[in-house]
Amino acid sequence: MRAAAEGQLWVARAQAIIAGMSLTPVAQGHWLTGLLVDPQWRGRGVAGQLIDAALAQTGGPTWLFCHPDLLPFYLRLGFSPCQSLPEALAMRLARYQRSKNLLAMVRNQSSATSSPGNSTSV
Repeated sequence: MRAAAEGQLWVARAQAIIAGMSLTPVAQGHWLTGLLVDPQWRGRGVAGQLIDAALAQTGGPTWLFCHPDLLPFYLRLGFSPCQSLPEALAMRLARYQRSKNLLAMVRNQSSATSSPGNSTSV
């Protein structure tokens, strides 16, 4: 997973890092640019816990681009398909879709509840 210089990295730990994600500020929200869970920890709710912990610390909507096969996964995590994106993301998605089949999704978050962090334990 590659992180943007202005992005926030979040990790889940259980003795060692078992999952990670990257959020990059965009418009009045964030763009989830990467989510990885150790294969041994998949199916245990780690991704959902990590996303919930990170988004509880941020304000505004969170957008992501995913392969259509991942649509059910992200729907379970509270994301929904979206047609309207901030201009910077709309342009990026258009470029990506030249060579990849990707969907845009969004999860709305009302407001930040505390200052950003970068770790959650499971």
